[in-house]
Amino acid sequence: MTKLDEKKIIKIFQQRFGKKSKFIPEDVETFRIQKMYFVTKSDMLVESTDVPKGMKIAEMARKSIVACVSDFSAKGVRPIYATVSLAIPRKFSKSKIKELASGFMKASKEFGVKIIGGDTNEGKEIVIEVSMFGIAQNIVNRRGAKIDDVIITSGPFGYTLSGLKIILNHYKADPKFIRKSKKQLFMSVPRLKFGLSIAKYLSSSMDSSDGLSSTLNEMSRQSVKKFVITKLPSHHDVEKFANANRTKFTDLVFNGGEEYEIVATVSPKNLPTIRKIARIQKVPLFEIGYVTKGKNVIFQQENKITTIQDKGWLHLKS
Repeated sequence: MTKLDEKKIIKIFQQRFGKKSKFIPEDVETFRIQKMYFVTKSDMLVESTDVPKGMKIAEMARKSIVACVSDFSAKGVRPIYATVSLAIPRKFSKSKIKELASGFMKASKEFGVKIIGGDTNEGKEIVIEVSMFGIAQNIVNRRGAKIDDVIITSGPFGYTLSGLKIILNHYKADPKFIRKSKKQLFMSVPRLKFGLSIAKYLSSSMDSSDGLSSTLNEMSRQSVKKFVITKLPSHHDVEKFANANRTKFTDLVFNGGEEYEIVATVSPKNLPTIRKIARIQKVPLFEIGYVTKGKNVIFQQENKITTIQDKGWLHLKS
């Protein structure tokens, strides 16, 4: 098992399903019912691998919902219904169950998603599986980037991995930065309203939850285009944190995960409209590069060019 990571395991299943399965990696799964797309997404939260120390039970419930909502956001699809399946340890008290239920209830109201059922089982740790459903006439794929498109993100990167470094590795930071990083780690806000508003102007889009480097490489690969990054989507306080703790600023930005931002490509002619929508909705839009002929993702700094490898989050990575 140690030699098989998440992608290799998925590939084995794809091969067993056969060539007719047309299994293309996407943020959501879709199939047509008459003139509409039926859109669905499943995501699993496992306590030992997905829950950082200090996260409350209600926040765990919310995070499991956020993971699916973020994928719908990147596709420009409004989620409508969800089912929730749980593995719960026998030792869990009634008060903890109530806190878990409260977390689901608040997340349901926050994102306008109705929870319609699920399953409950016993497990050695908390496991939450959320399946989410919606309908759409069109979705934004990962593979539509065009030459000369501008690459954008719906917010900054670097805070979630900084928060993990503070919790797990005891990295030092001022109290304000610690609060900011932990809030981003525990209570990320997917850009659902923004994603719904800009979808028709995008050529490609993807949720960033596995890390910016993974997201950019996947979009580049599926679009068969080179992605040139000229500006990091981050703030000075992340760079200051990196320098103070002798870690690479670029690693915090590119190789974190669970930022739940939208990474997209857009034609220059549609960029003014997206800027306006971002300004009205107070979304911190970053314009980080452009699409050109070729392959791979590169980071261009003055005369220095670096290839950005896929080093984001990957389950079962050895």
